[in-house]
Amino acid sequence: MIRLDIFSDPVCPWCYIGKAHLDRALEAAGDHPFEIEWHPFQLNPDMPAGGMDRASYLEAKFGGREKAAQIYARVEDAAREAGLQIDFANIPRIPNTLDAHRLIHWAGLEGRQTLMKAALMRAYWRDARDIGDPETLADIAAETGLDRAVTARLLASDADRDAIRARDTHARERGINAVPTFIIANQYVLSGAQPPHLWEQVMTELAGQ
Repeated sequence: MIRLDIFSDPVCPWCYIGKAHLDRALEAAGDHPFEIEWHPFQLNPDMPAGGMDRASYLEAKFGGREKAAQIYARVEDAAREAGLQIDFANIPRIPNTLDAHRLIHWAGLEGRQTLMKAALMRAYWRDARDIGDPETLADIAAETGLDRAVTARLLASDADRDAIRARDTHARERGINAVPTFIIANQYVLSGAQPPHLWEQVMTELAGQ
């Protein structure tokens, strides 16, 4: 197996699109060569614990409503091409994702990391659920086969908060400043929502080595 490390954030739309592209390529390949591990990277590490109004935040980030709308439209087009639906108007807030990353970490301890990543992305982008809310996260944990009560207790504690922050900082120190970022075999780096045909090419080249 070839290690594929993926740095992403559940509230990053390009991460959602990039995962869909990768999933399509892996499904087409069948017996793919990758052992996948997801790594934390917060797009907004300084986001208040309760999150922020999404429209206001993005308008401030991108320099006004018109510019933000242009960027939204580009993302929505790319999502449709990937077979996804994103309705920004239906997503009221952008959350702090530290707890979501803790949940992904705990799911990984039970062999459910990719399942949890997918569940969180669907919850936020498709179902407009608040993945910064502990109760919502505990529900998602139960939906993916984790113990809800145990997860709720962990979320109420500081368990692994510092570890997640340290891993995020380490990623930035390695030069990762945007997501999604894919590192193949700890040697080759791909950034952005790469299309399925590129992943097919990568797997063909790896098979020939």
